[in-house]
Amino acid sequence: MRVLFLDLDTLRADHLGCYGYLRDTSPHIDRIADQGVRFEKYYCSDAPCLPSRAALISGQFGIHSGVVGHGGTAADMRIEGPNRRFRRSFDRTGLPSIFRRAGMKTVTVSPFAERHSAYWFYGGFTEMYNTGKGGLESAEEITPTVLDWIDRCAADDDWFLHVNYWDPHAIYRAPAEFGNPFAGQPLPAWLSEEVIAGHQKTVGPNSASEMNMFNDDPYEAYPRHTSHVHNMAELRHHIDGYDCGIRYMDTHIGQLFDALAAKGVMDDLVVIVSGDHGENHGELGIYKEHATADQPTCRIPMIVRWPGRGRAGHVDTGLHHNLDLAPTLAEMLGQAPCEIWDGQSYAAALTDGAECGKDAIVIAQCAHVCQRSVRMGDWLYMRTYHDGYFLFPEEMLFHIADDPHEQHDLAAERPDVVSQAAAHLDRWHEQMVATLPSGAEDPMQTVLREGGPYHARAPARVLQAPGSDRARGGGA
Repeated sequence: MRVLFLDLDTLRADHLGCYGYLRDTSPHIDRIADQGVRFEKYYCSDAPCLPSRAALISGQFGIHSGVVGHGGTAADMRIEGPNRRFRRSFDRTGLPSIFRRAGMKTVTVSPFAERHSAYWFYGGFTEMYNTGKGGLESAEEITPTVLDWIDRCAADDDWFLHVNYWDPHAIYRAPAEFGNPFAGQPLPAWLSEEVIAGHQKTVGPNSASEMNMFNDDPYEAYPRHTSHVHNMAELRHHIDGYDCGIRYMDTHIGQLFDALAAKGVMDDLVVIVSGDHGENHGELGIYKEHATADQPTCRIPMIVRWPGRGRAGHVDTGLHHNLDLAPTLAEMLGQAPCEIWDGQSYAAALTDGAECGKDAIVIAQCAHVCQRSVRMGDWLYMRTYHDGYFLFPEEMLFHIADDPHEQHDLAAERPDVVSQAAAHLDRWHEQMVATLPSGAEDPMQTVLREGGPYHARAPARVLQAPGSDRARGGGA
């Protein structure tokens, strides 16, 4: 058995062709979607990058793992304390360990662990390749390492290969020689001149006038970067930059597929395509950032092609979390779920096309703001505990089916839905807190107690010159 997991940073589902995007950004990914199962309502439980991958790998909500932020205590896994054995339990329960228990070699090509000093990420992997730039790599700096491994090892049986690309993450970095395949093509229809004019009145980090977080300094080394959006031409430059990042990455994914086909293993290969979080492109007045617990930030693609066992060309419409992947893989491999996992297997959706989603899910963000939200039916309810300078109201409500870009807050008009969603969030929180280790606190409270979300703390930390880690897209 061979498994390839493409972990694609900052990838909005609705900017992929297979999810209905109007531009041809992802032909190679789309081909896998045609051959497998595409999940329509798939969300990271905790955004952005570090909390999301912590949830993915641990199978736990951030409130349980302890990882909900990008700095301070809540950026580290919770210490196990007196019950810790010779090794942390994570080394036995993390997602890569599922494949190791099945007797498979486990390999990762990713800079993620060093980027966030999250070295627990390596737990369960037998081979680790750090591409060395902490997430600032362009695809041409990652692909050679993967192709070398494919050339040496792909013909062997029983391996799990995790590959991490970063090109859709700001700052958009596709090489100049790639050109712009989207020049002159239509923009997403909701982004009109009227909408852009309204965004000039919004405030907060990564607003239309301060897209570098707290300034609009140009970055000469990154010509696809947009530092402010004051008109449709600047909006086009921004959207084209993001979409070029996806298309450029997709061309490199195509190179991997060609190499695997040349080794004779592509037809039987299990392929998983997903991401850690999305990216706001004007929603809530935010550009080029993943700073909220909302639809564009937390909805992510999930595509699974499982030859011989999985459905082909199927679309699942149930609600799922990224932390559901670990129990799903365990079931597909005939293993019992780990007791500490919060996730729920959707293996039946892969094998039988069965609807096994949840009635409602909770999603969260504590790196830029402190928010917890409830996605249920056609609705998204958002509760803000720290607004991160965005001046959000305490409660917001959006009808995602009709308003996927969150332009109309209906909280005042639909108090019945607000009450229902708030009750669900409160019940979820009570259940989570009741199952915390003795003496442990909700890590969101830790974030608030330590001064608020990391990216909304002291200006001396975030107001950095171009070329700094923050300026180069270090937010996630």
